Amino acid sequence: MPVLTTISSVGPLLRLLPAPSARSRSLRFRCRASSDSDQEYLVDAPESVGDGFSFSGGLSFSKFKTWLLVYVDNTVIVTGKYSDGPNRADEWLALGKTVKAHPVYGGKGKAKDPIFGLTLGAGSQSSADVFRWFCVEAGSSLNSPIILVHGFPSQAYSYRKVITMLSENYRAIAFDWLGFGFSDKPQPRYGFDYTLDEYVLAFESLVNVLVPGKVSLVVQGYFCPVVLKYASCHQEKLSELILVNPPLMEKHAKLPSSLALFSNFLLGEIFSQDPLRASDKALTSCGPYMMKEEDAMVYRRPYLTSGSSGFALNAISKAMKRDLKDYVKAMRTTLSSETWEISTTICWGMRDRWLSYDGVEEFCKASNHKLVQLPMAGHHVQEDTGRELGRIISQILSKNK
Repeated sequence: MPVLTTISSVGPLLRLLPAPSARSRSLRFRCRASSDSDQEYLVDAPESVGDGFSFSGGLSFSKFKTWLLVYVDNTVIVTGKYSDGPNRADEWLALGKTVKAHPVYGGKGKAKDPIFGLTLGAGSQSSADVFRWFCVEAGSSLNSPIILVHGFPSQAYSYRKVITMLSENYRAIAFDWLGFGFSDKPQPRYGFDYTLDEYVLAFESLVNVLVPGKVSLVVQGYFCPVVLKYASCHQEKLSELILVNPPLMEKHAKLPSSLALFSNFLLGEIFSQDPLRASDKALTSCGPYMMKEEDAMVYRRPYLTSGSSGFALNAISKAMKRDLKDYVKAMRTTLSSETWEISTTICWGMRDRWLSYDGVEEFCKASNHKLVQLPMAGHHVQEDTGRELGRIISQILSKNK
C-alpha cells in the first residue's frame, strides 16, 4: 500500500501520511507541506491510473515546496522538489514549439501498456497521423542553419548553453528524438518500434521539415551512427558535420551497464520506469560532474508524467543492444571512405566514463578528420561544458565558411 512522505526544503522533518482509502477508485492522497502546516495539496491522478506508470498525474509541478516520496513495499520513489515559481522545465517548454514530421504507420487505435494491457492515458498517446517533435530554435532565420542532435539518453535541453552561444551568428535548432524529452513517445507497435532504421527515416523527415536547404549537423553520443547513416545517403544536404563523443571504435558498440540494464528481461521494464535511474542517474554516471537539482528535474519530468517515456526507453535500449554493433561498423566505414566528402570534426570529452579514447586519435589521423579534445568534459559534453563546446562549434563553422 503506498504511503506518502513530504520533506521540507528548509528542514529535515519527515511526516508519514496515512495510505489512501481502498474504497476510492482514483489515486487520491492528501499531503501537507512541512514548511507550511496550514497548506495542503491534493494529489488526484485518474489518468495516471489509466497508464499505470505515471507518478505525477494531476499534480501541479509549480505548487510543491517539498520532496514527494512514495513508499511502495519498502521501496522509495522520489518525485522531486518543486518551488512556488516557474521551474526550468516550464521555462524550457515555453521556448519551444511542436513540429510535425514523419508519418505514423499502421495505427492500432489507443495505445496500451505492454505489461497489464491497460489503455494509456491521454498524455501517453501519440499523434494518429504525423508525429510531433519538440524543437527549440534561436537565431535569425537568415543565418546558416545548425541542427543540434542529442544522444542517448538525453534531451534537447542538454544544448541550452550551446544554442544560446550559436544564436548570435547562426540559426540553431535543437530537438527531442521520438521517445525522449517532450516529443511524442509512441508505444512500440503503435506506429513506431524504435529500431535504428526507423530513426534514420524519422530523422530524414524532420530535417526536410526544419531545413529545406543545406544544414550543418552537431551530433552527440549513441545517435551518431544513426545520423551518419542518413548523412551517407544525403551528402548534398550537409555543410559541416561535428560528432561529439561518438561510439567510433569496435569496443564502443557495447552499451555501458547503466544503459544496458534497461534492455534486461523484466528488470528492464522496471528500471525504465524509475525516474531517477532513467534520467539524471544515467547522465551523471558517464562524466565527472554532478547535475544541479533544477536541471535534473527537467530530465526527470517526462518519466514523472507518463509511463510512455519508460516504455520507449526500454524499446530503444533493446534496439541499441541488437543493432548498434552493425551501425558503428558502418559509421567507421563511411568516415574512412574516399567517397566521404563532408568536412568532419570529432570533439571528444576526455573524461568520458562510457567510451574509451583509445584508438580515436589514430582513427582521425588515418581518416583525415579534425580532432578537438575537451579535457574537462565527460560523455555528455554539451551538459558538462556547454559554453566551451559552443565556442568550438562556432570556430569550426567560421573557418569553413
